[in-house]
Amino acid sequence: MPPRRRALALPVAAVVLLAGCTSGGEDGSEDTDRGAPAGSGAEPTPAPQWNTSPESLAAIGDSITRAFDACSLLSDCPEVSWATGTDSGMASLAQQLLGDEASVAERSWNLAESGAQAADLPAQAREAVAHEPALVTVMIGGNDACAPDVESMTPVADFRAYFTETVDIIRGQLPQSQVYVSSVPDLMQLWSEGSDSMLARSVWQMANICPSMLGDAGDDSAAAEERREAVRTRVQEYNEVLAEVCDADVLCRYDGGAVFDFDFTSHHLSDWDWFHPSREGQSTLAALAYEQVTMQG
Repeated sequence: MPPRRRALALPVAAVVLLAGCTSGGEDGSEDTDRGAPAGSGAEPTPAPQWNTSPESLAAIGDSITRAFDACSLLSDCPEVSWATGTDSGMASLAQQLLGDEASVAERSWNLAESGAQAADLPAQAREAVAHEPALVTVMIGGNDACAPDVESMTPVADFRAYFTETVDIIRGQLPQSQVYVSSVPDLMQLWSEGSDSMLARSVWQMANICPSMLGDAGDDSAAAEERREAVRTRVQEYNEVLAEVCDADVLCRYDGGAVFDFDFTSHHLSDWDWFHPSREGQSTLAALAYEQVTMQG
């Protein structure tokens, strides 16, 4: 796990002494120009402003951003990805921001990997910064929760460390680039949508899809309900991490839980696995992202 950074604390006495020395002049008046030398007339540096029309985009994350199972069985279909898709039948985030297919091809990069977890995100971020994108999109966390069992889910502290490292990499190399962070989808809602379907339950079981949530999908025992609630709670904790880390960066924008809160229906889910987004689901994710990215600060 990447090391956590800890803030250094001054001794209380030192803090009091510094406060007494800097709080005002000899006459007790308040020093209102601490950020600049006396008489310099220097203006404070304005905070960076969010650009609602970024001119290039790199996407990092997992199988959702790769549009796995959206076009055909057991394969990625990045042409319909919510982030960088070029298919004329959908309006991906890149299409809406950058324009035609040629512009999307030249100025967007899909660096996500199916099966990726938060631990894989820093390496993807290093790939992304090499392209110097104006915007980096992030969608991660589903595979961290979709473990063989509840005990195997990525610990929240590790998830925080990996995501913090990711943002630090982007910010360290691209101080002016923006980061859009999607919330992790509500896996409980996906289970609820498909659990009444014999076909969906069979596919989840045979393909071993997200066993922590979808295993024994027809089981309504107290133990099964407790297991699913534990997974949902972990997803909510991941989303809290995404929000908190992103909030600390002026050029990072979290979706406010828009993806987690969206009520996906069977039309939004792949016909092959009843889990990954279909073309319609990808279009919905693109619309949610575009709304957030173009929102005036």
